[in-house]
Amino acid sequence: MELGIDSFASVIAGSRPAVPAVQRVAHLLEESEVADRAGLDVFGLGEHHRQEFIESAPAVLLGAIAARTRSIRLQSSVTVLGAADPVRVFQDYATIDLIADGRAEIVAGRGSSTEAYPLFGYDIADRDGLFYEKLNLLLKLREESHPHWQGRFRAPLHGYGIYPRPVQPSLPVWLGVGGTPASFARAGHLGIPLMVAIIGGPFARFRTLVDLYRAESTISGVPAGEQKVGVHAIGFVADTDKAARDAFYPGWSDLWSQLGPERGWSAPSREKFDALCDGDGPYIIGNPHTVASKLCRLSAALGGVNRVNFQMSSAAGDHEAMLNSIALLGEKVKPLLRVS
Repeated sequence: MELGIDSFASVIAGSRPAVPAVQRVAHLLEESEVADRAGLDVFGLGEHHRQEFIESAPAVLLGAIAARTRSIRLQSSVTVLGAADPVRVFQDYATIDLIADGRAEIVAGRGSSTEAYPLFGYDIADRDGLFYEKLNLLLKLREESHPHWQGRFRAPLHGYGIYPRPVQPSLPVWLGVGGTPASFARAGHLGIPLMVAIIGGPFARFRTLVDLYRAESTISGVPAGEQKVGVHAIGFVADTDKAARDAFYPGWSDLWSQLGPERGWSAPSREKFDALCDGDGPYIIGNPHTVASKLCRLSAALGGVNRVNFQMSSAAGDHEAMLNSIALLGEKVKPLLRVS
């Protein structure tokens, strides 16, 4: 199982002193370097277009990270593809791949936030059509440097050269999904890896959806050993379970308090948070042994998992605690998984 970090580069501070954007970027770069040194496999950046987060241009930040790291793979988590130009997305990540010498990946999704669509002049009613048309074009661009293509939402391509080409023969593209069965089936039909966001409910609830992906992948001719399933999960590591929960809770509470009213979330509480961390709850928060054990249960519940990325930055928490969590994930949790 590969382990990684997904960051939203949050500047949400709640009742704590606000974090200036320039300082948050510096912290983000340091987090990526610590992840690389700790032996983690992946560092991903989300994409939001609002004041609480500073990763509206993830490709720019990943380019900076690529120049500072040596072995960790770099991915979008996720690229809001329906509101983007697939040609520009491909060029951006092919360039990152050149800087990183073959370490770039794209996780394409519709995005759980919708602000990108009106911002870039798209009708949110076209969200599904935009995404799937652009996903098909992005996959075509991987294979053809001079494609001929015509669609509904973008100007046609008449054999124009799409450059640069990446180091990797085929730039990895994952499909980021939530809980819609059609999305799982589509990833399998397209024969591409699946990245599942599990931020609520027990892991086992997603088993039938993952099985659907695997069945469609098999029909599409993808051998079982090449079918990849990844999970994006809320996670944090500290020396003890209590320390991990105490470190993560304030930022989590700030996020729920700030974004909850517009999304219909119930008010946050420590009791609710602890329930999400306990037992079959979806949060993977605790000491290295607790985290490793829950990762094993996650993999078993889904019939095997190739990659898990921890979303540790719901809000701008203590920077030193974040660095310690990243280091523990790579230096303590990952070896425990190899043993198990």
